[in-house]
Amino acid sequence: MTAPLDGIRVIDWTHVLAGPACAYYLGLLGAEVIKVERPGRGDAMRHRGGTDKARAAAGMSTAYMTQSAGKHSVALDLSTKMGRDVFDRLLRSADILVENHRPDTLARLGLSEAETRAINPRLIHCAMTGYGRSNDMSGAPAYDVNIQAISGLMALTGTKDIGPLRTGAPIIDYATGLTAALATVSALMRRQNTGAGAFVDVSMLETAFSLMSSTLTDFQLTGTEPKARGNAANSRSPSSGVFDCKVGQISLGVNEDAQFQALAHAVDRTDWLTDARFSNAVARDQNGAALGQDISDLLQTRSADDWEQRLMAAGVPCARLRTLAQALDLPPAIQRNMPKRGAAGFTGLPFLMDGMHVPADALPPRTLGTDTNSILNALGYSEQQIAALVDAGAIHAPDQQNA
Repeated sequence: MTAPLDGIRVIDWTHVLAGPACAYYLGLLGAEVIKVERPGRGDAMRHRGGTDKARAAAGMSTAYMTQSAGKHSVALDLSTKMGRDVFDRLLRSADILVENHRPDTLARLGLSEAETRAINPRLIHCAMTGYGRSNDMSGAPAYDVNIQAISGLMALTGTKDIGPLRTGAPIIDYATGLTAALATVSALMRRQNTGAGAFVDVSMLETAFSLMSSTLTDFQLTGTEPKARGNAANSRSPSSGVFDCKVGQISLGVNEDAQFQALAHAVDRTDWLTDARFSNAVARDQNGAALGQDISDLLQTRSADDWEQRLMAAGVPCARLRTLAQALDLPPAIQRNMPKRGAAGFTGLPFLMDGMHVPADALPPRTLGTDTNSILNALGYSEQQIAALVDAGAIHAPDQQNA
C-alpha cells in the first residue's frame, strides 16, 4: 500500500530523544527524512545513552540509533553563511521542519518560525520545547527527567516510604515525539485544504499533563491533592492492583461487578459473592482492607504464572509482572513484531494500518554526514560547489572526501 506520507520531505533538525523520535515516526509513515547535524560530534545523543560504550564512543550509541534509522544524514554548520544558504535551500525543498531548539537559539540563527515560513510559506514548522511558547518559561531548558519532576508525575509514583520515583524509561520524550507527529500530520491535513503552512508548538510539560488526564481532571474538579499510591490501581478498587504470589507478582484489574464475579469463581471463592461485605461495589469499597487481605492471602498460595493462566482463562483482567526480556517473548510482541517492525528493524509505531509496515530496505542509522554529498547533489549543487563548502567548513561530506 502507499504509505500515508509518501512524497513528504522532513528536515530533522533535532537532538536527544523527543525531536528525533518525532521525525522517525514521520519516516515510518513514509516521509523522506533528512537529519541535519553540526559537523564534528553531531547530535550529542550519538555519544551517550545505552549500555554499549563502544558504540557510543564511535558516535552510534544505541540510544541514538533507536530513532535514527530510515534517515539521511547531512553535516551542516548553520553558523556559517554558506551553511545557512544550504539549509535555506533544504527548507525550500521541504514540507516539514522538526526542531527542538530554544527560541533564543532560533533567533540567533535567524530561524524563528516567522523566518522559516518566509523562506517557505507552505512549510510546517514543528517546534518542540520543554514548556511551549508564549509563557514565562518558554526559554527554559528541559529533559525528560526534569519534566517528570516538575509536572507532578514523579510525585504520583513510588510510595510514601520510598518517595517520588521517575519512570524506568523516558516516557515523556517518546510521548512528546508521538504528540508532535500527530500535530504535524494534522497541520499537513489542514495545508491540504488551505494551502498554508503552519507553526506547530509542542510542549513536553503539556504532554506530561495529557498523560495524567484523569488524575488532573479529578484534582481540578474536587481539589483533592493526588497522592502516590505505589502499585495500587488508579481505579481504587480493592480488587485491583499488584499482589505478591508464592512466586512472582500479578496485576489485577478487577473493577466491575462481572469481573469480580469471574474472579470469585476462578479462585473458588464464591463465598465472596454472598458475603455482605463484598457482595456489591459499595460494600467492597467500604471493606476494601479486608477484601484486599483476603485476595493477598489467596494469591500467595500459587505462583503468578499459575494464577495468570487460570485467571486469563476465566476472563479476569490480569497480568504477571515481567521483565522486558520476558515481555518481548509474549505472542503479541512476536506475532505483531512491533519491537522490530520499524525502519531497518528498530522499534516501530504502536499501530498497524491495513498491515502497513516499513519497507525492508529502509536505511540503517547513518554515520555523521554520510549523505551530505548526495543530498546536496539532489538540491542542485555541483561537485565543485560541494568541495568549496567542505573547504569553507560549512559542511562535512565524507562521501565527497572519499570519492
